[in-house]
Amino acid sequence: MIEITNLSKTFTLHNQGGVVIPVMQGANVSVGAGECVGLIGASGAGKSTLMRLVYGNYLAAGGQILVDGLDVTQAEPREILALRRDRLGYVSQFLRVVPRVPTLDVVAEPLLSVGVDPETARIRARTLLSRLNIPERLWSLSPTSFSGGEQQRVNIARGFAHEYPAMLLDEPTASLDAGNRETVLSLIEEAKARGAAIIGIFHDEAARDRVCDRQINVSDFTPEAAA
Repeated sequence: MIEITNLSKTFTLHNQGGVVIPVMQGANVSVGAGECVGLIGASGAGKSTLMRLVYGNYLAAGGQILVDGLDVTQAEPREILALRRDRLGYVSQFLRVVPRVPTLDVVAEPLLSVGVDPETARIRARTLLSRLNIPERLWSLSPTSFSGGEQQRVNIARGFAHEYPAMLLDEPTASLDAGNRETVLSLIEEAKARGAAIIGIFHDEAARDRVCDRQINVSDFTPEAAA
């Protein structure tokens, strides 16, 4: 489902004479259906960079990233947008939404965008918001006014609303209390059971050990390690 082959990434410092900084080289990662692979490595090793490359936020310097058959490194913008809509979900650490949109609609939006009828989409959104302990009195309000923890849980609900075949999870259990942490881990297990291929960053070692089938040290993909 996700196949990364010989992937490399550089950053160009345009304000410093165009200096090119190599940050990743020779990355190879394979994630099958129903599998969760955890990314580990020292801070700055490139865990988030790898996730952004897979999602198409960063351009690769070389190599290939296949997500359900689409090579993200060569895809047109419209193909990337379609991939994100239909097949590749991303639960980031931060909620980014249009202001004044009610929380219920924020969570239902990924389903509406793939043609699910509004009532079915909102039923799914209500279920997830309830599971993640967002009080019903808040569902009609914009989540931009919520606490950080509430926003994180809304973001998780939104990320799991549509049953994406592939998912990227960036610290999904960070700063959660025990009850909500358990809910998120259950959502990940349910996604794996239906066949989702997942790449995740988990600094919570117990969570990583529970849901990840394998771990890959991204430090092995630094130019120094590849030399």
